[in-house]
Amino acid sequence: MTTNKLHNKENTVELNTAQYIEILDTTLRDGEQTSGVSFAMQEKMSIARYLIEDLLVDRIEVASARVSTGEYEAVESICKWASEHGYLDKIEVLGFVDKGESLEWIRKAGGRVVNLLCKGSFRHVTEQLGKTPQQHIDDIRKTVLQALSLNFDVNLYLEDWSNGMIHSHEYVIQLIDALQDLGIKRFMLPDTLGILTPNQTYDFCKDMIARYPNLRFDFHAHNDYDLAVANTYAAIKSGICGVHTTINGLGERAGNAPLTSVIAVLHDQMKLKTHIHEDKIFQISKLVETYSGIRIPNNKPIIGDNVFTQCAGIHADGDAKNNLYCNDLAPERFGRIREYALGKMSGKANIRKNLEAIGINLDEAEMKKVAERIIELGDKKQLVTPEELPYIVSDVLKHGQQQQRIKIINYSLALTYGLRPAASVKIEIDREMYEQTAVGDGQYNAFTKALWKIYRDLGKTTPELLDYAVTIPPGGQTDALVHTTITWKFNEKIFKTHGLDADQTEAAIKATVKMLNQIEEM
Repeated sequence: MTTNKLHNKENTVELNTAQYIEILDTTLRDGEQTSGVSFAMQEKMSIARYLIEDLLVDRIEVASARVSTGEYEAVESICKWASEHGYLDKIEVLGFVDKGESLEWIRKAGGRVVNLLCKGSFRHVTEQLGKTPQQHIDDIRKTVLQALSLNFDVNLYLEDWSNGMIHSHEYVIQLIDALQDLGIKRFMLPDTLGILTPNQTYDFCKDMIARYPNLRFDFHAHNDYDLAVANTYAAIKSGICGVHTTINGLGERAGNAPLTSVIAVLHDQMKLKTHIHEDKIFQISKLVETYSGIRIPNNKPIIGDNVFTQCAGIHADGDAKNNLYCNDLAPERFGRIREYALGKMSGKANIRKNLEAIGINLDEAEMKKVAERIIELGDKKQLVTPEELPYIVSDVLKHGQQQQRIKIINYSLALTYGLRPAASVKIEIDREMYEQTAVGDGQYNAFTKALWKIYRDLGKTTPELLDYAVTIPPGGQTDALVHTTITWKFNEKIFKTHGLDADQTEAAIKATVKMLNQIEEM
C-alpha cells in the first residue's frame, strides 16, 4: 500500500493515500464573492500564507482571471511568494474559455495552475453561451491544449453540473467523454446553485467515479439549502477524493461548505485523514472574520463564540463527573478552551469551574452569595464573563458586608431632550423614609443633588466627590458589567467605594449607597 509523507518543519507524518482527502480552499476566490467582501492585496497575501504554511491546506484558489488590476497584483504577489517557497503548484486561479486571454493573464501573473470554467449543463451552453454542445467542447479543447502547451496544470470546473446531472445527463457524459483524454488533472463537480440532497450527491458522484475510474474528481458544494456539509460528506462517501471549502463558509448567497465543519466530519465521523492542522483553525477563522467584516455566528460549529460554552449548571456538574456532557469535539483540538457561562442558568458547578480557573476558592456561604449576584445579573439578561468574576466576588464579599443603615427604596431618572436631567429619590435612613427631587448636569449628578437635599434637611454633613472612574473588566461585553470607583472626602478622610452593575449610573448609585453607610460609622 502506498503512503504519502507530509513534511511540516519539525515532523513527518505518514498518510495512507487510501484514507487521505485533498482540501482545496477557495476563500480568496469563491469566498470573496460574498456580498460586501473585498480583500485588500496584503489581506489576500496574509490569508494565503496562513492557509498554506500554518493550516496546511493542500491547494488554494486565489482569484478569478481578468477581474481587475488590483486582483492581478494580488495574484502576482502570491505567486511570487509561492514560487520562492516551493508552493506554486498549490496556487490556483479561475480561468475562462476566452480564446486564451485568461491563460495569458495568469501566465503573466506567475501562475501555473488554471481552474478552467466550462458549462456543466445543457441549458448553460445553449441559453447563456448560445452554442451547441459540440461547439463548446471544441472551444474547451482548444483552451486546454493551449494551456498545456504553456506548461499549465489544468483542472476543469463543470459549472452547474448538478443541474446538468438532473436535467441533461447525456450532455454531461458527452462533455467528459470528449475531454477525458486531454490530460486534465481534475474534473471539478460543483453544485453551483446548492440544489442537491445528500442522496443525489452520492448517486451522481458515484456515477462519475464508476464511469471514469481513471479520472480524478473534486466536489464543490454550495449551502443554499444548508446541506453543503452533508453533501460534501455524501460526495466523499461515494469515493470523491477532493473537496472544496471556504473559511467560515464564505461564498455567494448562502455560502460554501465551511472548512471547519468539513474537517470535523472527515476526522471524526468518517475516520479519514487530511493535512489540516486542527489547532490552527480558530486563528484563521478569526483572521478572515476581521478581514471580511462578516461576523461568525455565536452558534457556528467549531468556531462560534458559544459552541464550547456550557450554560446549564447541570452540564458543568456532569463535566466534573467524568465529562458526561462532552463529545469528541474537544475545544483544545481547535486551539480553544471549554468555558462555563455565568448567568441566570448558572449553578454552583459553573461558578466553581470559573473560580478554579482563576485560582479563587470560596466556602459554601460565600459561593451562595456570589451565585445569587450572578443570577440577579442574569435576570437582567446579562451574561457575565470569566474576566468579570473577580469583580463580582470582590463586590459581594468585600464591599457588600457592611450594615445597611441607609437603603435606596426607589429612584427615577429622567433624560429629556432640551431639558436638564432630573432625579427623584426615596431612601430609608434608620427605618425612616425620605424623598426629594432635583435636576443636575447629568443623571447621576441629579441623583446626588436629590440626596444632598435630604441630608441638608436632616442637618447631615455631605461628602465631597473627588474622583469618578469607570472600568469595563477585561473581556467584558458591552452589555455586561461596569465597575465604578468613586473617591470621596469626608471629615478630612479620603476613601473609595465601588459599584458593579450592567448600567453605569446604577453602578455609581451602588457605590454611593456604600459611601453613605460608611460615613454613618465615621
